[in-house]
Amino acid sequence: MGLVDLKSSEKGIEGKMGFGGKKGTKYRRMDSEEEDVGVMSGAIIYIQKDLHITEFEEEVLVGCLSIVSLLGSLSGGRTSDAIGRKWTMGLGAVVFQAGAAIMTFAPSFQILLIGRLLAGIGIGFGAMISAVYIAEISPAISRGTLTSLPEICINLGILLGYVSNYAFSGLSEHINWRIMLGVGILPSVFIGFALFVIPESPRWLVMQKRVKEARSVLLAISENEAEVEERLVEIEEAAGVLHAAKGSEEKAVWRELLSPSPAVARMLAAGCGIQIFQQITGIDATVYYSPTIFSNAGIKSDKEILAATVAVGFTKTMFILVAIFLIDRVGRKPLLYISTVGMTICLFMLGTALTLQKHGLGLVSPKIGIDLAILAVCGNVAFFSVGMGPICWVLSSEIFPLRLRAQASALGQVGGRVSSGLV
Repeated sequence: MGLVDLKSSEKGIEGKMGFGGKKGTKYRRMDSEEEDVGVMSGAIIYIQKDLHITEFEEEVLVGCLSIVSLLGSLSGGRTSDAIGRKWTMGLGAVVFQAGAAIMTFAPSFQILLIGRLLAGIGIGFGAMISAVYIAEISPAISRGTLTSLPEICINLGILLGYVSNYAFSGLSEHINWRIMLGVGILPSVFIGFALFVIPESPRWLVMQKRVKEARSVLLAISENEAEVEERLVEIEEAAGVLHAAKGSEEKAVWRELLSPSPAVARMLAAGCGIQIFQQITGIDATVYYSPTIFSNAGIKSDKEILAATVAVGFTKTMFILVAIFLIDRVGRKPLLYISTVGMTICLFMLGTALTLQKHGLGLVSPKIGIDLAILAVCGNVAFFSVGMGPICWVLSSEIFPLRLRAQASALGQVGGRVSSGLV
């Protein structure tokens, strides 16, 4: 990895999962946050008209989700260690459903904001725990591919949000945005049903000294009992259950993270730093405000603006599939280089196009300006999906030892959410 040498004790479960395995457990995640991102980017157009909110209220409504999700991320690490990885996902889904339902029926900005805050807390739980869960249950040989699955779901969520906006935009302004937001409940309902199918993380079970249950999970996802025993020993060694008392374990973890050794400091710099810089790229702002960007570029019709956002969502989803194919073949760092350079070029092109349109210099026709803006936004999200998007999930889950993983992932989410809110 360059910054950190991942030891053999950090090998993942090398059993075969549902992605081609002999005895598999299928795991999929529809990311509620990014479905919300896609929906809110278009719904806000009609919320402004229906509830007559100010520009400041619009900014609060859009930006508060990133900030308040910190609460979910901060408590997610401790919660996942207490009740388990999969039930932490369930808790996040329930809280998000409550928030989405309140937003759907909100009669005023104040009630809408309350629902938004609740949804943000639920999102914080889900964002923190998803990569941890996949890393702890996926085969080491394909962990890079599987750990980047949340990024696929993020992009599918954004695309579905955009499509939902376009599909319901023809309804009355009092109804359409409510249906758009209500659709966001569906992914979290799917998560609720999935909890009764997916297994608990065997690593968490071992940390709770429930070794028999962990062995049962490993039997379900492995080829034979010999492999199960070998992996179980690895997990026990990584969890430290053979040598450490559990009583002061959590305090020791936070002490190690907040007063790190040089090795842990390098892990934090890499794992948390990439989550911060992922948001500093402004990707959330690009997605949230893509309708505003296209409006400033010269597109007049709301329907045409929403159609352009569908193109953005489709591009983002297609290029994440390219990344999934390349991530374990090309490597993490080359894709990061390609991603950051490409995003820089596209953002410069977008800024140039909007400047030429705004000041009316006559250097380009309005149609060329619109085409250039759409191309730049699509290019920006494409390069993000090739590297910065999925590799953030992979690196932050691979780089930390098991004893630090949940809390360190929570710290990374905090940094990412703060950066997103500030941007």
